[in-house]
Amino acid sequence: MVTKGQKKGSIRFSTTPPPGTKKVELAGTFTGWKPTAMKKQKSGAFVALVTMPRGTHEYKFLFDGRWVTDRDNCMSVVNPYGTVNSVVVVD
Repeated sequence: MVTKGQKKGSIRFSTTPPPGTKKVELAGTFTGWKPTAMKKQKSGAFVALVTMPRGTHEYKFLFDGRWVTDRDNCMSVVNPYGTVNSVVVVD
């Protein structure tokens, strides 16, 4: 799930992985596709607050190293590898 953060230009990414998932990361065009750790919440969800420039950005989550699209975001594009990336637009 993607929502606006409290700070201007910040985006809040959140996801709830399947039970037993130990590590959740976020990667996208805004990180050079380098995975960054997300913080686990008491609810079991994982959250990351990211400041990014205006524009259209692609991203995916990694659940224990497995690439996963954001199931709460219907915006997506096909990537060069034939799979799908989630999309967020910052205005």
